[in-house]
Amino acid sequence: MNTYSSTRRRSEETKEDSREGSTCGECESGTLVHNSDRHELVCNECGLVVEEESIDYGPEWRAFNHSERQSRSRVGAPTTELMHDRGLTTKIDWRDKDANGRTIQPEQRSRMQRLRKWQQRIRTGDAGERNLKQALSEISRMSSALGVPHSVREVASVIYQKALDADLIRGRSIEGVATASLYAACRQENIPRSLDELAEVSRVDRKEIGRTYRHISQELDLVMKPVDPTQYLPRFCSQLDVDGEIRQLAKEILETTVASGVHSGKSPTGCAAAAIYLAAQRCNREITQRDVADVAQVTVVTIRNRYQEQVEVVDEGLQSA
Repeated sequence: MNTYSSTRRRSEETKEDSREGSTCGECESGTLVHNSDRHELVCNECGLVVEEESIDYGPEWRAFNHSERQSRSRVGAPTTELMHDRGLTTKIDWRDKDANGRTIQPEQRSRMQRLRKWQQRIRTGDAGERNLKQALSEISRMSSALGVPHSVREVASVIYQKALDADLIRGRSIEGVATASLYAACRQENIPRSLDELAEVSRVDRKEIGRTYRHISQELDLVMKPVDPTQYLPRFCSQLDVDGEIRQLAKEILETTVASGVHSGKSPTGCAAAAIYLAAQRCNREITQRDVADVAQVTVVTIRNRYQEQVEVVDEGLQSA
């Protein structure tokens, strides 16, 4: 049992990495296997040992579960773009205890309180750091309200830092640029969030968000793909509680609409909502235009116009078929 566990552990610790520019001198294969136990670089095709006694950059200890790994680790938290100092500064703990866990003396508590106060002040030394700290806090708040993934928050923080370095914040509010950065991050990460949804959780209106977004996307040369209306279908269908038949038909309607180019220049949320309404009509389900308009946060007139356009496209496709 111990022999099997040891063999399995060694096999798990054997890592395969195809290093760019490293090839086998015998068979010229690019598949090289790094054995962490023997510190060798071996060709996976012919078995030639390409490199011996390589430097092991890992820790000298071994851990077999998460608790052991946490207790033996001697590093701090990883760097993050969600903090203005990337989480590299020190922090004085709020608990009034020493390294051994004993409560410190009363005369030392007031001293530690003053040190905490000044440590918090010097973390944001200049106006730029204070600006960035406030903006990143705003991005985290709006991201939590929208329920977007952690990767979107990281991308939004990087976009705001680039805008700050390029001096694009001058003359604009911090909340407006932070919201525009979050919207740009959602576009880049293919997370369906509309300007209306951003405006609901932001402290600025929709017009300012759109104007600031266009400005920073042009100045920073952000590559944005057109929003695919099908990205909104799962969320809208879940909120309307429709069955799988309507979902599949709405997806087919949108695919036909996108292929014909009718959706160009139109709101993707309106196109998605109209496709759900059209699919419900074809499946004889009781869903009103007001229901889908409220879910998509568009007007009934928008639903009606997109509905008429999609009906024409779908009927033309059926006639040609």
